[in-house]
Amino acid sequence: MVFKKIKDFVVGKALSLQDQELAQKMSLIAFFAWVGLGADGLSSSCYGPEEAYLALSPSHTHLSIFVAIATALTVFVISSSYSLIIEVFPHGGGGYLVASRLLSSSVGMVAGCALLIDYLLTIAISLASGTDALFSFLPIEYQGSKLVFCVGSLVLLTVLNLRGVKESVLPLVPIFLTFIVTHLFMIVYAIYIHLNHVPVIINYTQNEIHQTFSQIGLWGMIFLILRAYSLGAGTFTGIEAVSNGLPILREPRVQTGKRTMMYMSISLAFTVLGLMLAYLIYDIGSEPGKTLNAVLFETVSLHWGGAGRAFVLVSLLSEAFILFVAAQSGFLGGPRVLANMAIDRWFPTKFASLSDRLVTQKGVLLMSGAALITILATKASVKYLVVLYSINVFITFSLSQLGMIRHWWSTRGEVKDWIRRILINGISLVLTTFILIAVVILKFHEGGWVTMLITGSLIAVAVLIKRHYLETAKQLRRLNNLVQAAYVPIQDNGSPTVNPPLDSNSKTAVLVVNGFNGLGLHTLFNVIRLFGKEFKNFVFLQVGVIDAGNYKGIDDVKSLQLKVSRDIKRYVHFMNVQGCYAESLILVGTDVVDEIEKISPVLLQRLPGVVFFGGQIVFEKESFLTRWLHNYTIFSLQRRLYNYGIPFMVMPIRV
Repeated sequence: MVFKKIKDFVVGKALSLQDQELAQKMSLIAFFAWVGLGADGLSSSCYGPEEAYLALSPSHTHLSIFVAIATALTVFVISSSYSLIIEVFPHGGGGYLVASRLLSSSVGMVAGCALLIDYLLTIAISLASGTDALFSFLPIEYQGSKLVFCVGSLVLLTVLNLRGVKESVLPLVPIFLTFIVTHLFMIVYAIYIHLNHVPVIINYTQNEIHQTFSQIGLWGMIFLILRAYSLGAGTFTGIEAVSNGLPILREPRVQTGKRTMMYMSISLAFTVLGLMLAYLIYDIGSEPGKTLNAVLFETVSLHWGGAGRAFVLVSLLSEAFILFVAAQSGFLGGPRVLANMAIDRWFPTKFASLSDRLVTQKGVLLMSGAALITILATKASVKYLVVLYSINVFITFSLSQLGMIRHWWSTRGEVKDWIRRILINGISLVLTTFILIAVVILKFHEGGWVTMLITGSLIAVAVLIKRHYLETAKQLRRLNNLVQAAYVPIQDNGSPTVNPPLDSNSKTAVLVVNGFNGLGLHTLFNVIRLFGKEFKNFVFLQVGVIDAGNYKGIDDVKSLQLKVSRDIKRYVHFMNVQGCYAESLILVGTDVVDEIEKISPVLLQRLPGVVFFGGQIVFEKESFLTRWLHNYTIFSLQRRLYNYGIPFMVMPIRV
């Protein structure tokens, strides 16, 4: 009871699945989606342009103008391609779903694993970079506290996400708007006061370009530009979050998603282009303990006095906190990808379950734990994290674009402007593939191999898990014969089967089932075989579990109730034919144990001789893998009901 009160205080009270407006209340309009999802892309302007600019420093920073223009154009191209994905996948078009449906399930699995690592690194690098931005304003002696602050921020974000999507986004709106206003003002101001010097700046840049051309030639210049462009690839990493996060957007989702994508692409392209121009105009260089943006803000506001210092403080605070908002997109996208892959049996099915706050709680905790390990292992070093970052997202980008090209080609007879669409995705494929190859080559020996190794290991784990689930399903198919054996046709005249009267003084067997299948029938037949006529009454109890795969709103709850009702009535019909009283009890919720615990005292009061039964799969060779991949809900339920003095028998099902 004490634990529940603490949980309700920290995470929030359970939400009602019967609330007609629940999905609407939890969903995000385009503006809030821009904050919660688009902020990932916008926040990359805090480190992406810096990486690209420093790759040209100190001798060739004049080439950054070409990198800035190329980066802004790439943002618009990739965003346009993902707007098309939103149209084709209105219920969520992340890289995993796109690649799985348009290419193959195995290719989708690779894209999903790459995306999971990318979301993990999004959380880690955003928190680390945000901490750097904040500590850039503080004296150098405070640098030793950065790691503690970073970990504390991770804990806070974890709690917010356990409470739910909207509650984790709303507190971030003022911070997001502050970032937009301060950076817009700084960029416009920096460029405006130098308008009279534009001819001089252009002339100087041209002379520098000619000098560089004479020193290293055309191909040397192209190499430097492409290298800086590739190293700044972290700028593009947040674009995919919008299409992957469509399920949490307000209806109509397609229009909301495309509007969110437009907000993000315009704000990101403008900020990146403006920052790199400002770096060039002020000839900004790196300083120990400070980000490049911090140096720029201090330089621009140097003669503003106290107001300048206040402006720098507010700007850096907004940068720090918008990076924390970007980490939020990792918490929104990562658990959703994990849930989708769990539904397809690439990962343990438990990661698809929802908490009573309708949050993929286990996914949030897993992402948080993995991010904590990453932050501690790298000591929250952005310099190292940025090497690990941005490789995986381009695997997902490239596979998604390839899938869309295949889709437009296969539907070219049905879509009028398929040529335009295939060109958009084709150009995006070329760009993302080039960046992927370049980033892998440039970052591999600097530590990028660690990302590839982790991703490869995750892929191997996914293959192993899928193989186990397929093998288990194959072994369980032999129980399907029981379904045929238990099939009893309804009478020709269509009249319902007569249900014998309830004998409340006799023993009642309550069977916990999950659909009309071999597992449930195996349990039922074992009860009859072992106890004969001892049980006169049978109650078939099933909980329709709401998970990430079947909840979009109240209509999905009703559909699940209808399906469960059809399944469980077949058990009742079968036992009625055998001359036994039978009834069904249907519950809907997010946790089987909690729902049955609530109803069991009521059953016990109405039927004093009640005994619960449940089937549990037993493997010939028990291992860590089998214990990890299969739920042991029956044992948890057994322990819980013992507290009420209710007997619960577990019927083993060997596979």
